[in-house]
Amino acid sequence: MKKWLSVLLLVSLTASLLAACGSAKSETAGGAEGSEGKSGSKKVVAWAWDPSFNGAALKIAEELYKKDHPDFQLEVVDMAKTDLEQKLNTNLAAGVKDGLPDIILVNDPNIQKYVTAYPNTFADFTDKVDYSQFSPYKVDALRIDDKIYGVPFDIGVTGMFYRTDYLEQAGFKAEDLENITWDRYIEIGKEVKEKTGKYMSTINPNDEALTSILLQSGGSWYITPDNKGNFVDNPVMAETLRVYKAISDSGIAKPVTGWSEFVGSFNSGDVATVVSGVWQVASIMDAKDQSGKWGVAPIPRLNVEGAVNASNEGGSSWFVLEGSANKDLAIDFLAKTIGGSSEFYERFLKENGGVGSYIPAFSSEAYGQESEFFGGQAIYKDFTEWSKQVPGISLGTYTQEAKDALKNELPNILNGADLKDSLFNIQRLFEQQVQ
Repeated sequence: MKKWLSVLLLVSLTASLLAACGSAKSETAGGAEGSEGKSGSKKVVAWAWDPSFNGAALKIAEELYKKDHPDFQLEVVDMAKTDLEQKLNTNLAAGVKDGLPDIILVNDPNIQKYVTAYPNTFADFTDKVDYSQFSPYKVDALRIDDKIYGVPFDIGVTGMFYRTDYLEQAGFKAEDLENITWDRYIEIGKEVKEKTGKYMSTINPNDEALTSILLQSGGSWYITPDNKGNFVDNPVMAETLRVYKAISDSGIAKPVTGWSEFVGSFNSGDVATVVSGVWQVASIMDAKDQSGKWGVAPIPRLNVEGAVNASNEGGSSWFVLEGSANKDLAIDFLAKTIGGSSEFYERFLKENGGVGSYIPAFSSEAYGQESEFFGGQAIYKDFTEWSKQVPGISLGTYTQEAKDALKNELPNILNGADLKDSLFNIQRLFEQQVQ
């Protein structure tokens, strides 16, 4: 905790300067014109990034809520994700509440860090939403000390997107990709490379997306629920890194650096599969000339007890600030829309391509629609079924520090370092970072 507290002190100093020169500005830029709430206004303010996705979702929710609450008003303040997080941290660390919104979007890996670092700052939703109606792993990310904070929103349930034409050319059918192991995936990849000249996948040593997917599919994470490093004596971690190195050594993966190269690899037709979250659908469909040539299968699984062919990558949730003048209204708005409306999730999918974890919506016509691009497959129905199988894990407070420690050692692992020694080195570096 020492490192975290020192970061907060640094942020606090920054906040004092911001408060001295711009607190009045912050009130008009997104906060609680909420001062209106103090005089009985039915308006709430929300901070979010990506207006075409997250902001659009709030606007759908607003339309639905206004059917029974015609006086309700919602102001959505759009800002970059990093700017939102920095502004929130700065204000909370300094104890500056003026100018903060009623509702805020939180990236799931930050949930425990925020709630732990800023106690009594976020509203308890435990009795406000029927969480049994959501995919369990999504709720687990919100549960801290027997309380549930916020409302689950979009998910990143993963799948193995694959080029049906490349796989068929190599002699494989759709059923050959169902419920396979990563070792079998590598074997198939070698056949694909030999017979088509195409890579099976990409690999980026500077990105931890694949290791995160592998770990959660085995019910594990980089850190333990009590925020200790989870690298040494963790069979899921050891198997994850064994598979990662095996993919690299096999020659089936095209090396990439950065998002543009990654997306370009499949849009240009260089790779046969993409293991990623459901939100990757939009990027894959950008290559219009590939319509009808894609399918989706469950991801491969690890060779460890309890591992499944399902995982998650990304996702976010909506929080309400405990000190908001409009707290009760903000909670009610979220609970009755994003927290309990199939119509919301049907519209969110149709209009914005967003997939949630609200189980009652899974049986709707929207989620059962067949995709021409994916060969007539009802991909969203498949993704939602897989979401029910994703293991719930505790993301803890120091996920980013643990990822950084792992990435520091990955080059050594890929170059043949002893795995036990590397795991020890990662654990030691992580502990040094969070002391």
